[in-house]
Amino acid sequence: MSDRTELLTVGGGCFWCTEAVFSDLRGVTSVLPGYSGGRGVDPSYEDVCTGRTGHAEVVQIAFDPGEISLHDLLSIFFTVHDPTTKDRQGNDVGPQYRSVIFYRSPEQKATAEQVIREVGAERIWRRPIVTEVTPFAAFYPAEEYHRDYFRRNPERAYCQMIIAPKVAKFRHKFADRLRGSDPGGRAQSASTAK
Repeated sequence: MSDRTELLTVGGGCFWCTEAVFSDLRGVTSVLPGYSGGRGVDPSYEDVCTGRTGHAEVVQIAFDPGEISLHDLLSIFFTVHDPTTKDRQGNDVGPQYRSVIFYRSPEQKATAEQVIREVGAERIWRRPIVTEVTPFAAFYPAEEYHRDYFRRNPERAYCQMIIAPKVAKFRHKFADRLRGSDPGGRAQSASTAK
């Protein structure tokens, strides 16, 4: 991690979906799925799926704040999942699928609370936001087979029916923020794209 890199840990349902979305953003240097917010060290996917560990499926996002701000990342976070359903995202039900932001500093907490107020005032969602804003304690990386899941498993039914439409909607809405596009939203040629 460089001096310019910051970390953000968020949960917004299945980590396969959130990893696929945030990995596309310019300024994001890595996205790692894992578990946070519960009891027990190094939980397994099977343990977390029981809903009894208290851990949420999360992604740990490393980003360059010179290219994308924490405020912008959190604003995007609130558009790519439903922050109004407690312990649920679509058919995924349980505390492991809760909407949560694990803040690492008073500044991250203040930014999270500010973005929640802004999203609430914009009335993007009809119901109140129930996203937890809680101190970061630990992050446990998910098993290797969860990493880069959408890219490695595009033929799987869950990827085709759930993740692909979400990613397509995200790419359309945030075209100007994607890798390979300039800030004006135009795709760069292969010779100029990094």
